[in-house]
Amino acid sequence: MTTDDRPQPPALTRAGPYLHLQRWIRADAQRLLALRCLASLGLKDAWLAAGFVRNLAWDQLHGYRHPTPLNDIDLIHFDPDQPDAEADARIEAHLCQQAGHLRWSVKNQARMHLRNGDTPYRDSCDAMARWPEVETAIGVRLRPGGGIEIATPFVQTGLFALRLTPNLQHRHPHTFAERVQAKGWLRQWPRLQVEDLPRAGAWHADPRSGTPSP
Repeated sequence: MTTDDRPQPPALTRAGPYLHLQRWIRADAQRLLALRCLASLGLKDAWLAAGFVRNLAWDQLHGYRHPTPLNDIDLIHFDPDQPDAEADARIEAHLCQQAGHLRWSVKNQARMHLRNGDTPYRDSCDAMARWPEVETAIGVRLRPGGGIEIATPFVQTGLFALRLTPNLQHRHPHTFAERVQAKGWLRQWPRLQVEDLPRAGAWHADPRSGTPSP
């Protein structure tokens, strides 16, 4: 995809980047619908995360007029009382009744440490802190009053600077480079700058430095 015929990306100087993100979401009818579907479920510690947020920021910062289609909508939640995959499948089926034109992927993070080989996660934000890319580790949901709440285990300066950063907490360093290649992010968003993998001894250092939630 080329950007020659598209407007220039917005400046992020008049307001904080998270305020821009909230505005971008409010202007996206499909994302607002998905957030309302999430809110209707009453799930514990539940967020729409990963590409749902990350791709929107990249689209806006590239000046794209239309959002890049999502492969699916990543709904994460944390419920240790119902950790089985069958419960997530029932949630997906319910969401398909509400918004069948959207493709949903529901994952209870109370069990995902088993698949990923990690110690048990404390909550959804702790689970995001182990994802392969820093900029993927961000989620949003609607507050009861209709505001947009943001959760991330990192200070997301890279997301709004079009950087793609390996997460030192992720257990498998090779996963970062494999995902960058397989997902074609640099073709879709050519202004992205991929940060180099750090030296081997730096992996599993804790990069977390805050959970902003404006």
